[in-house]
Amino acid sequence: MPINDQINAKEVLVIGPNGEQLGVRTKEDALILATAAGFDLVAVNINANPPVCKLLDYNKFRYERIKKAKEAYKKQREKNLEIKEFRLSPNIDKHDFDTKLRNVAKYLEKGNKIKTFIRFKGREALHHELGKEVLLRFANALKDIADIEQEPKLDGRTMTMILTSKIKK
Repeated sequence: MPINDQINAKEVLVIGPNGEQLGVRTKEDALILATAAGFDLVAVNINANPPVCKLLDYNKFRYERIKKAKEAYKKQREKNLEIKEFRLSPNIDKHDFDTKLRNVAKYLEKGNKIKTFIRFKGREALHHELGKEVLLRFANALKDIADIEQEPKLDGRTMTMILTSKIKK
């Protein structure tokens, strides 16, 4: 936003610090008015005819605008929690199963969603029930900290299941 001498208009519509309209004035007149009041002259709408300028403390205005943007970004991040993906296999070993379980538990405690999937290769595709059994066993082991958002569902050669955290962050 152009401020003070950066404004390139001859006449501007001046708005006071409390929102009251002070009328159309020359740029020099508006600058004198702003410095006398201890404020900056900030162009709020350059495209208007005449451009709209407001008397305000520019540093405070900029600080508050940045603060609002950070807060909006923070709320957006909270709303769109990350979905972490973990791949299992229908013939997963116990140790590998337990390792994946520990890693998933860490992410669930942070409040993330977990997408677990099994990709069937070759003859494994004939035994979808083994994959479903592994996914349900996985969800059952995490039943204290996670709910099943989407039951195991087969899509082509991939079976997916989505878990959500019971812990709300």
